[in-house]
Amino acid sequence: MEILTVRNLGKVYKGNVNYEALRNIDLTINQGEFVGIMGPSGSGKTTLLNMISTIDRPTSGEIRIGGEDPYRLSHQKLAIFRRRELGFVFQSFNLLPTLTVKENIVLPLTLDGVNIDEMNKRVQLFAEKLGINDILNKRTYEISGGQAQRTAVARALINKPKLVLADEPTGNLDSKAARDVMEMLEKLNKEEQATMMLVTHDAVSASYCQRVVFIKDGQLVNEIRMGTNRSEFYQKIIENLSRIGGTANEPSPIRD
Repeated sequence: MEILTVRNLGKVYKGNVNYEALRNIDLTINQGEFVGIMGPSGSGKTTLLNMISTIDRPTSGEIRIGGEDPYRLSHQKLAIFRRRELGFVFQSFNLLPTLTVKENIVLPLTLDGVNIDEMNKRVQLFAEKLGINDILNKRTYEISGGQAQRTAVARALINKPKLVLADEPTGNLDSKAARDVMEMLEKLNKEEQATMMLVTHDAVSASYCQRVVFIKDGQLVNEIRMGTNRSEFYQKIIENLSRIGGTANEPSPIRD
């Protein structure tokens, strides 16, 4: 089943000189897939993410999420669609410092008026899966970056969204915490059948995906799939990045 369908997508920013950020983008992500988007700085990967996440509007083409065109929704319905159908994981975590870890996680459920018993059940489930049971009552300034990102992942998945969008989720983490977070995302993708799209410039993070799509100068230029060996997949990612002018964050080889 197709969760995300992008057809002939284009984005032009108007100015003294018009800038074409995206051109003729076609992309499909099926239910349960974990897809990475990679490319050099200025390639258009963030613009693509902004279009899919409904933050920015395309100039041409079509986006459908779960069969729905979010750009045809009213402002109010779009806000509800974004909250229920999309999960977000950002580089900067975007947690509210005045709330506890648990309160941050249940925020989407609170806004939807879900009853307390159901909230507690879902929090417990994700807290166990993500190893954050013992920090649920802490404030965000009392926890590590890795724990903050796990909290953000729990919040993104608590509503069981159709699509989880992760934007450089390991960008503010050290390599150990980054790998922990990527292993968690991979695990949740498999166990929860969560459909995920990851935008990253880090080859190690991308190697946890099942498929990586490369973008350059606003166009999709190549796509590779994970085989049985993650180390080989990592090497293929590096090769493709060097071909299109991107750089990998971490040059050291990885082991399965």
